[in-house]
Amino acid sequence: MEKAIVISLTNNFESFANKSESGVEFWLARDLQTLLGYGKWDNFKNVIVKAKTACEVSGQNVADHFPDAGKMVDIGSGATKEIEDVMLTRYACYLIAQNGDPRKEEIAFAQTYFAVQTRKAEIIEQKILEYERVQARHKLAQTEKELSKVIFEQTGGNENFALIRSKGDQALFNRTTQQMKDKWGIAQKPLADHMPTILLKAKDFAAEITIYNAKDKSMNTERQISDEHITNNKTVRNTLISRGIVPENIPPEEDIKKVERKLNAENKKSLKNSDCLKSENN
Repeated sequence: MEKAIVISLTNNFESFANKSESGVEFWLARDLQTLLGYGKWDNFKNVIVKAKTACEVSGQNVADHFPDAGKMVDIGSGATKEIEDVMLTRYACYLIAQNGDPRKEEIAFAQTYFAVQTRKAEIIEQKILEYERVQARHKLAQTEKELSKVIFEQTGGNENFALIRSKGDQALFNRTTQQMKDKWGIAQKPLADHMPTILLKAKDFAAEITIYNAKDKSMNTERQISDEHITNNKTVRNTLISRGIVPENIPPEEDIKKVERKLNAENKKSLKNSDCLKSENN
């Protein structure tokens, strides 16, 4: 496919993109019909039906990606009528392209184009999730530092902080910290470094409650604060279980330190590329 055609098709696809009131990007099927080289709506509608089936098979909600949308058109003499149309997400467009006639040059282009765009979106989403997890890990570290400080200020010592934290783990996971490490196969590494975001936030929430109540109720012994921390972790555990989430059954994730190093390296690379582009444009 010639470069000029690729550029033209790319510009056309993006120029026909719309935004819903909630900010969701979508295309109208009638517009996409023309862009993909289909002259008859009935023929294109058959492709949409196949795409909907593929969407359902993939486990996605069809209504989220193919909502119906009527369209008023002029039929002459000032009269109008409503014709059938469909709002399509980028994923829906991708499925339509995959189920279209590959002999059409437009379809051949769209199959690659939307596949690449969908992959980009997946990568961006993954980076956002990784960044959120790194932030949650930092937040937990800060909260536990604050809890250690509160214990010291109100009891005169915090040499048993690690034990208190371990009791919190046992209350949350119904297993000791070491048992969870063995289950996850992480040996001597910090348990929290392999926790998914939901568990990091669960531990953080329990610790924040402990800090608040320790201050509010003027707890002045480690035993009081330890019991409070156990109670809070048990409460958080019960909340998770009530929503079908069993903490000890959640699989571990990649070492957070490796994830953070990877994100930092990618940020540095992006900044370097950005600086190079600025230098070239100056």
